[in-house]
Amino acid sequence: MKASTLKLTLAAAAILASTQAMAGPIGYGAATTGGGSKAAVNVATLADMAAKIKAYSGSGGLVLNYTGKFDFASVKDVCAQWKKPAQTLEIKNKSDITIRGSADSSANFGIRIVGDSSNVIVQNMTIGLLQGGEDADSISIEGTSSGKPSKIWVDHNTIFASIKSCPGAGDASFDGGIDMKKGANHITVSYNYVYNYQKVALNGFSDKDTLNAGSLTTYHNNRFENVKSRLPLLRYGKAHLFNNYFGNVDTSGINVRMGAMALVEANYFENVRNPVTSRDSTKLGYWDLRDNFVGGGITWGAPDSGIYANATDWKTSKAYGPTGYTYTASAAAGVKAKAIATAGARTSLAQ
Repeated sequence: MKASTLKLTLAAAAILASTQAMAGPIGYGAATTGGGSKAAVNVATLADMAAKIKAYSGSGGLVLNYTGKFDFASVKDVCAQWKKPAQTLEIKNKSDITIRGSADSSANFGIRIVGDSSNVIVQNMTIGLLQGGEDADSISIEGTSSGKPSKIWVDHNTIFASIKSCPGAGDASFDGGIDMKKGANHITVSYNYVYNYQKVALNGFSDKDTLNAGSLTTYHNNRFENVKSRLPLLRYGKAHLFNNYFGNVDTSGINVRMGAMALVEANYFENVRNPVTSRDSTKLGYWDLRDNFVGGGITWGAPDSGIYANATDWKTSKAYGPTGYTYTASAAAGVKAKAIATAGARTSLAQ
């Protein structure tokens, strides 16, 4: 083992040993309490979870402890997954819910929070290699005519797919990792480990999705590694990204478009192409860059067509203003070790 690798491993272990369970969300989703102190109900299958949610009144508190296990080694051909029907747990127009994976659980279905659903937590889930292609996000939060989801906390989950190029699927052999759109608001995405994904995090359905103009999202202490793009793709709205690790990003990192605004603070970037950029829309977005760690392997390029801007000088293009909440960003140089120690499921909700 190389000395640098050993040093990083020991640092990660030390951080993990000193961590404690997270008390609650930080950021724009701070008001999220989910099912609260309600007694957890064990569920082992997608069908069982769906039945419990269907039977739930819709408010007052529901905590589901998912104990199921999926053998990811049983997926012999990842390129066959996108042709199969999607499997999704839907939470629609229901609130005060916690979905929490048990210590050794794993799932081959997505979770969709939709419509007038609020105060929902998704935590400690391991979700991978979904069926359904572009019909299957690992976690999707979406407004509809019945309402817009709010107060959502996506925390300490491990989410993965495959970046293998599958004939006929394009970039949709697996769709979004953590997507939010059509007015979804007041969301915190924290301590997640997302890897082997082509499209990690969509925030804003389309260039015409002006419902996203008021959306507020916090991304902190996540680990994004061996991915292609959308970290996030931000259209309209505002997002605060602090203490995230971005490693081995093939196409583009934080892509701020359509007048959106991102506060990019104390993050760690290495081996990333176009780490902070604005491209692929008719209007540029803006960024406020503070105290980030920029490691080796940073490259820049232009899109095939259209207007674009890259943060090649690592300077702020527009001031973000106050976030409106209390937080502490740790020094960016330590973010990688901390992310390895604490991001993802099965880390005892370490922070």
